[in-house]
Amino acid sequence: MKNIFILLIVFCALGATSNAQFNEKPVMNLENEDEPLLNWGYFLGFNQYDFKFEYKDDLPDILVDKSFGFNVGLIGELRLNKFLDLRFEPGLHYNQRNLGFPGFDNERDAIREVKSTYINFPLLLKVSTKRLGNWKPFLIGGASTSMNLGSNEQSLDDNSSATFRMKKTTYYYEMGFGIEFYLEYFKFTPSIRGVFAINDELVRDNDPNSPWTGNIEAMMTRGLFINFTFE
Repeated sequence: MKNIFILLIVFCALGATSNAQFNEKPVMNLENEDEPLLNWGYFLGFNQYDFKFEYKDDLPDILVDKSFGFNVGLIGELRLNKFLDLRFEPGLHYNQRNLGFPGFDNERDAIREVKSTYINFPLLLKVSTKRLGNWKPFLIGGASTSMNLGSNEQSLDDNSSATFRMKKTTYYYEMGFGIEFYLEYFKFTPSIRGVFAINDELVRDNDPNSPWTGNIEAMMTRGLFINFTFE
């Protein structure tokens, strides 16, 4: 149901602008919007984070119960040429994942809540097509780093005390696409982006044979962002 609700929001937002933007001969809005060297804006959106696990031995997998979180942040864009822009998007991302560990009989040991508050710093290259009336599709990709304020990395407690620990700093690559809509007073951009961690984020338990972390070779975040940008 959550996925359906999010998709309905996206389709409603696109539908509200499509009639005015895809006319055969639209009235051109914000004709000089892309001319300045620097552009500014902000974004709001949703995220869904997951984990990719790599294991040492062929044992039952750890289950990940995903949920939707939210994104909010600022945008600074440097115009390189007519089709290329360099974009910096510092933002705050909040999400919760629940991990289900196999082999336990009680919920206290089997379930770990992973609440994450990320401060994200992506540097991205946006590759756009030629503007088509009042809309313009684009591809975007690049690298980012984030600080997880809920990592528990410095905690002396571990899973034996019901504390799940992650590294505070994570590095990602990001890839996505979107469409810019030039409205009468501002530019509105819905976009979808995948994010993929490139470093192991797990802080292992003090016991090397821990039933929670002993079989994990690597744990890396991957996620989906749905953002709505206003410039």
